Amino acid sequence: MDHPTSVRHFDHCPWLFEKEASEEQRTAQRERQQSLGGDSEVGERCYVAESAAAHPDRLRLGDDSYIAAHAYVTGDITTGTDCTLNPFTVVRGTVTLGNAVRVGAHTSLLGFNHSMAPDRPVFRQPQTSRGITVGDDVWIGSHVVVVDGVTIGDHCVIGAGAVVTKDLPPWTVAAGNPARRIRDRREPGADRRRSGNRYGGEDPLARFAATARAQAVDILDRSWDGEGYVDRPGAAPTVRAHCDAVEVADLLLGSPPPHLPAHEHTARLTGLQDPGTGLVPELGEGLPRMEDDGFIGEGAALYHVLSVGYALDLLGAAFPHPVRGVAEMTAPQLIARLEALPWRDGAWAAGAWIDAWATAAHWNRRRAETDASTPASGGTLEALFGWLLTRADPWTGMWGSPSATTGRLQVVNGYYRLTRGSFAQFGVPVPHPERVVDAVLDHARDTRHFAPGKENACNVLDVAHPLWLCTRQLGTGPDGTGYRSSEIHAWADAQLTRTLSRWHDAQGFGFGPGTSGPGPEPGLQGTEMWLAIVWLLADLVGRSDALGYRPRGVHRPEPCPYF
Repeated sequence: MDHPTSVRHFDHCPWLFEKEASEEQRTAQRERQQSLGGDSEVGERCYVAESAAAHPDRLRLGDDSYIAAHAYVTGDITTGTDCTLNPFTVVRGTVTLGNAVRVGAHTSLLGFNHSMAPDRPVFRQPQTSRGITVGDDVWIGSHVVVVDGVTIGDHCVIGAGAVVTKDLPPWTVAAGNPARRIRDRREPGADRRRSGNRYGGEDPLARFAATARAQAVDILDRSWDGEGYVDRPGAAPTVRAHCDAVEVADLLLGSPPPHLPAHEHTARLTGLQDPGTGLVPELGEGLPRMEDDGFIGEGAALYHVLSVGYALDLLGAAFPHPVRGVAEMTAPQLIARLEALPWRDGAWAAGAWIDAWATAAHWNRRRAETDASTPASGGTLEALFGWLLTRADPWTGMWGSPSATTGRLQVVNGYYRLTRGSFAQFGVPVPHPERVVDAVLDHARDTRHFAPGKENACNVLDVAHPLWLCTRQLGTGPDGTGYRSSEIHAWADAQLTRTLSRWHDAQGFGFGPGTSGPGPEPGLQGTEMWLAIVWLLADLVGRSDALGYRPRGVHRPEPCPYF
């Protein structure tokens, strides 16, 4: 076809096909449906994604139904009208769906099983199939597993991440592993009890995540100008916009952005790295000026060490060259640089520099495992942690000084950047975690930065991540026990409600009010950051499983797996 982008768009958003498809695309879709194997009958106004692996023995797809991108469909499958198998669903064995059944992304309906007698290996065991039956008007959330032999009654709702092992009677709202009844869907007002935001529902997080996934391709399309990625319509293409697109697509679609094949994303990003320095300048700009120690002090290339490196990691690739200034820096040079950073009046800039330097050291160290030409670190990582551990303020656990005009903003935001690239990335415990919690909670009460309508993505992230990092280290959680756990839980819960209300349909999140960052208009940077923030806040209150995603890039919560 001549419209590959449109095809990918319909594969992920098939509900738009009937209204928007060209006659050529309709012809191609009819050919796609006729090419389905087995005994297949497809109703009126249906769509079967080109990227779906549909290999049924028998398929009856009711009118106004679709099989979306990368679904895997085999066996004997029957659906009623208005049924949707969303991206990456797996439907196998004998499965019968009623009318108006919604099956969320990454969900598996497994209408078959293996026996497991001890007299032979598992792979030689015969298959059995009692089948799965789903009634009318059923919503099965994302990342759900329904096992063979289960019947789900009419009007049921299954929460994201549930594992359904037993029959569910009509009108049941169920969640958990194994799935258990939460309530009857007909209870008056019950769908609003746990949420004051516009998402409603028994679990607003699951509903939000489903909305974000369904609109992910629209959000990415909005920032694709036909040649590259922009943060938002009308903005100039940037390196970060491309990396943010990769991160958003990985979170919500589990795949690279659909506008280019994965190898082309990789080629574009690796091609931006300067072979001599290992740095990535901004598009259309030259390399930044090097300091006397061989590394840079500020600018977009400093953050590109993070954004490009992690985007390549998500694509299964890596920088082709070492970051030379970090690889060749000596321990005395590093200590001199650390001493000269602007700790008194620019703690954020100091933390950002350490974040970039430590992340470059991480990429270099990873590269050295397979490339003997990459210079050894020469003890600089040990020097970094030694300097930081002996300079942390025992009263706050942080580095830097507050100011009369912005309070702890620079110190807390710098703490996030510093610990993200060093302690969190390398899995090293932070010093004085209780004092960090005290300082961060105190900062979170500063109405100059945290009154409703004033929060931006940086400021909320830079509170949420330190609280998350320290509570994991202290062994506390959202159960009401542990150091100031109830206060942390209350702050995170309130922020979560505010954050979900900021979503703009088919556009994503804006960075935040005012002129800091890219501003209030929805864009890729705001969307990528707030999606990570939602996960951190949800995990602080013990509900991140409902989202069905976990950040794996710049904002990954756990240490990198290489050390």
